[in-house]
Amino acid sequence: MKAVLLNKNFQLEDGFVEKPQPKNHEVLIRIQASGFNPIDYQMLENELERRLISSPVLGRELSGIIVETGNDATQFRIGDEVYCGSGSMGSNGSYAEYITVPEAIVSLKPANVSFEQAAAIPSVGMTALQTFNRLQLKDEDTVLITGAAGGVGSFLLKLLIANGFHKIAATVGSEENKKALLKVGLPEKQIINYKDENLVQNLLEANNNQPFDIGVDLVGNYMSEVTADILKSNGMYVDVTALISKKAHETLFNKGCLIMNISNYTHSMTKNYKYYQDSLLEIARLIENGIIMPPNYKVVGNLSLETVLKAQSILKNNQTQGNKLIMIHE
Repeated sequence: MKAVLLNKNFQLEDGFVEKPQPKNHEVLIRIQASGFNPIDYQMLENELERRLISSPVLGRELSGIIVETGNDATQFRIGDEVYCGSGSMGSNGSYAEYITVPEAIVSLKPANVSFEQAAAIPSVGMTALQTFNRLQLKDEDTVLITGAAGGVGSFLLKLLIANGFHKIAATVGSEENKKALLKVGLPEKQIINYKDENLVQNLLEANNNQPFDIGVDLVGNYMSEVTADILKSNGMYVDVTALISKKAHETLFNKGCLIMNISNYTHSMTKNYKYYQDSLLEIARLIENGIIMPPNYKVVGNLSLETVLKAQSILKNNQTQGNKLIMIHE
């Protein structure tokens, strides 16, 4: 089958590999569309992330059609339209024509969305849903979301607003991203451009000149320090990027703040596959019932090295403009 492969020099290239065969509890999916994530290029550049590579085919979320099932796989039928986040749980990644994965991590895709929309959901949707569920917010809680126009941020905003939480401030980096959050339903006065002068003061003013209870940091580095600065004593810093700076960590320690780490990967380490399927089923329910809308997406191109490199460049340079990047598999 056609695939984009990682060679021994950690360089990507077009190539062909044998089509995988499903094991007893696995399904074979013909991929229709796949999504791109920062970790895809981080695996090529970061020694820590590189340890997560389990196949020369990268990519970790997709939508497609069941074309074969293992002997003991009983949840799906051939022809079912599904979506999933494969992570390191498949025989190969999603930069390919086919993939085999445990049926326990797969879900029927939302009936009212396209394959492209469905492929945009798994990683951002599960991360946002985990964040929302673990926060266990109270009505009076105030929340800052950095990088809120990105995939996880916009999905989390939709969950918060759909559940009646409105004491939210968010950072963006452009007028286009600001408009995207206005469409989600966040008031203009609660949307702050992180490039503005007096960023900390502007954020506090958006929260009635009070420190925040919770900071969900989807950016890291310098923004981890800003987030730490605007949190109240004994507040909560939610780390989704693992890019918290030493200075931010010291500030959080001195304030007695709780750090909550968000990771979908932890469930694959313990083979808690039920987490993935249950999360996708819940997301599908929310979308099918019109409670939330799927992420915005942009098709970068067809399955090829050119498409993968272009998508990774867009991600690295923060040029997604609030869109999830998608590759079409034909």
